[in-house]
Amino acid sequence: MNVSIEQLINLVGGELLTGEASTEITGFASMQEAVSGDLTFFHDRRYVKLLETTKASAAIVPADFDELPEGSDLICIGVSDPSAAFDKVIEEYGVKEKPFTPGIHPSAVVEPSVKLNPEKVSIGAHVYVGENSEIADGVTIGPNCCIGHDVTIGSDTLFHGNVTLREGTIVGERVIIHSGAVIGADGFGYEFENGRHRKVRQSGIVQLDDDVEIGAGTTIDRARFGRTWIGEGTKVDNLVQIGHNVILGKHCIIVAACAIAGSAVIEDYVVMAAQTGVAGHVKVGAQSILAARCGVTKDLPAGQTYLGYPAIPLPKEQRRLAGINRLPKLSARVKALEQEIEKLKANQ
Repeated sequence: MNVSIEQLINLVGGELLTGEASTEITGFASMQEAVSGDLTFFHDRRYVKLLETTKASAAIVPADFDELPEGSDLICIGVSDPSAAFDKVIEEYGVKEKPFTPGIHPSAVVEPSVKLNPEKVSIGAHVYVGENSEIADGVTIGPNCCIGHDVTIGSDTLFHGNVTLREGTIVGERVIIHSGAVIGADGFGYEFENGRHRKVRQSGIVQLDDDVEIGAGTTIDRARFGRTWIGEGTKVDNLVQIGHNVILGKHCIIVAACAIAGSAVIEDYVVMAAQTGVAGHVKVGAQSILAARCGVTKDLPAGQTYLGYPAIPLPKEQRRLAGINRLPKLSARVKALEQEIEKLKANQ
């Protein structure tokens, strides 16, 4: 990257607030990590101290920003949305994904019964595609992926390397699945009989609707019967476990290391922060927010923020935590009162 401030201004549609438009930028980074020659961005006034101390040469800032210390040589580009403007810079000058290149690598194994147009799909090295699967135009399947039989993949979907899709999986359009994800493994189902765990047949499927994104290392189990269903636009982070027959609604956000047990229902627009756990057969209402490490053990009404284990509405949990924090002082006070009582008894 070697670009002038003037070029960046034209790219993001901003205006020069301080500095010289002819100055050249050679990279970009966060305010903490930036060095001389880098471009950074600032959009939250809670972090103004970081902006004041950054070693970056230039920053994209809000158009009305006027808090830079006097004498600072930081070049400022004013825009209405610094984060979005910085994304434009990254998209233009950052590391780019390999462009779509149709064709099937010679080492790939595609069964003869698979339906696809080899001139309109991209299948990488050492990929396997099972019998009777269907792959729509614009699909990219990265190296070492394994696609089972009777799988359906919608147009413009992207699988990064080492993704596994088990038999019968249905994938919508514009879906992104990151490396190491396993979609359609058997649900964890056993019956204890005669001193042994008998495996219960898992004969359902997984369905991912349009515009779903699945993070690296995430696992989504196939249904015992019917389907495990991830709704349109839902984004699932890395290392998430989704059990059999779970239903995730539309446009949910599921953050890293969450676990959702079998047959749970998560309605539309739910946000689950990191390491949240949801028990089986419970329902989380639409537009709920589950704070980090929540433990959901029963149905939760829609539209509230929950915290704690078991998960309860945020204000109630905050009061409980505040009470716990007061326990040491309360204990000391009780002990002091007990000592006073003993003294009074001794003086009688």
